[in-house]
Amino acid sequence: MRWIIKLDEGLSRLSTFCGWVACVAMILMAANVFYDVVARYAFNNVSIGMQEMEWHLYSVVFLLGIPYALRTDGHVRVDVFYTRWNNKAKAWVNLVGAFIFVIPFAYLIGVYGYDFAVDSYNMGEGSGDPGGLPHRWIIKSVIPISAVFIGIAGLNMATYAIRVMSGEKEYEGEHSAGGLA
Repeated sequence: MRWIIKLDEGLSRLSTFCGWVACVAMILMAANVFYDVVARYAFNNVSIGMQEMEWHLYSVVFLLGIPYALRTDGHVRVDVFYTRWNNKAKAWVNLVGAFIFVIPFAYLIGVYGYDFAVDSYNMGEGSGDPGGLPHRWIIKSVIPISAVFIGIAGLNMATYAIRVMSGEKEYEGEHSAGGLA
């Protein structure tokens, strides 16, 4: 059981790291939007590159926020029955959900996202707009990277569920909708 604890804590740290990166990207995105609005309305200066950077940063927030949301139980779930179940029943749902849905879905995103990013790199894809950002493959490569972290978060859901089934952990408080700690 000791190795499950160490594995669970290590996987949790990786998902928390994703949350930290998403948080930093959100702050950068807010600063970018602020700069873009001030430049546009105060100085009548529009930058296509800065506008594209907004959706690039949003992509990072979204794609790396998913593993953190899975880690903290912050993802969308129909809680009609789940909230009334005991911890062992919740653990079974999370364990089955991780192996049936999350990990296979992450695998599919990884496979198709990798091809998507490689094709973009091979084409030398950049922005179609003058003044836009070059090297669009960089942001597209975040897709398979996030798939790896989503798979890790799915495995973390499973290891945490095993710890709950053993009676060592509970879902109330610590594991659901927690902070970046």
